[in-house]
Amino acid sequence: MGLPAYKTIFSADDYLAWEDLQAERHEYLNGEVFAMAGAEDRHVTVAGNCYMALRSHLSGSGCRTYMSDMRLHVASANAYFYPDVMVTCSALDLASPRVKTAPKLVIEVLSPSTALYDRGPKFVHYRSLPSLDEYVLIDLDTRCTDGYQKNADGFWVLHPFTAGEPVTLASVALTISAVQLFAEVD
Repeated sequence: MGLPAYKTIFSADDYLAWEDLQAERHEYLNGEVFAMAGAEDRHVTVAGNCYMALRSHLSGSGCRTYMSDMRLHVASANAYFYPDVMVTCSALDLASPRVKTAPKLVIEVLSPSTALYDRGPKFVHYRSLPSLDEYVLIDLDTRCTDGYQKNADGFWVLHPFTAGEPVTLASVALTISAVQLFAEVD
């Protein structure tokens, strides 16, 4: 009979200190740490295409675009995530070199192992961010995109984009063509 598995519980401060020493990235949720799996080529390419379009569009605007190595703190969930792409226009975020707290847009490129989590529990955590106006999920297999936008009443409204259709990111007033979004993806 094997020994029971020991689960280490971290405080948020312990996690941050520990994470800085790790070769791989780990997300943190209320004391538990989860290793981030490496992404496949098309995942990284689509995230990069989003980043490039947003970076170019927002240049000089005071907003910044970040890719998957930038940590996002969701205080209400006692969590730190690594979104594939996020945009923040917060002066506090711009002054913080390692952790962001007030994104207006978060984009996740779905993978089979994370799709249900990204659509469900992670979205619940992200919705608690007062600054967040839009959450976008890109499905690599179907090439469909689901954009969730917070309306004036604070309700999240789904705006689905089918394969081949341009994706409109209302929070930053940018439309990305399907060709641009999936450039260099077989």
